[in-house]
Amino acid sequence: MPEPIRVRGSVEVPEAELQWRFSRSSGPGGQHVNTSDTQVELRYDLVASAALPEVWKQRALTRLASRLVDGRVLVVRASEHRSQWRNREVAAARLAALLGEATAPPPKARRATKPSRGMVERRLTNKKHRAELKRGRGPLRPD
Repeated sequence: MPEPIRVRGSVEVPEAELQWRFSRSSGPGGQHVNTSDTQVELRYDLVASAALPEVWKQRALTRLASRLVDGRVLVVRASEHRSQWRNREVAAARLAALLGEATAPPPKARRATKPSRGMVERRLTNKKHRAELKRGRGPLRPD
């Protein structure tokens, strides 16, 4: 896969910064599985990368801290398919999704708002109506 991995917008991780490793995959496959290295492990050194802007890199290091090996390398594995090529595509897509999510800006802070007076009145009126309905379902009491 000579093409770079697109993170977000125009930011791409070049192929030179990625390390691919291949090994035998477990699972079904017959005699073929014993001879071919179809499992893919994609390693990306987040700290040494020059592809990501510094702000994004810090964001990703913080958000992916639990997934990083030695606090710097992000590892993605794929072994769902019997083809090494398809597993490479899956691993690249997973890495792109992880980095895209980890480098996204934080969501805007929620602005606190109050319900309108009319809405409060409607809610209370509805509440009183419900209470009357339920009170009417009870046993008849002589007053």
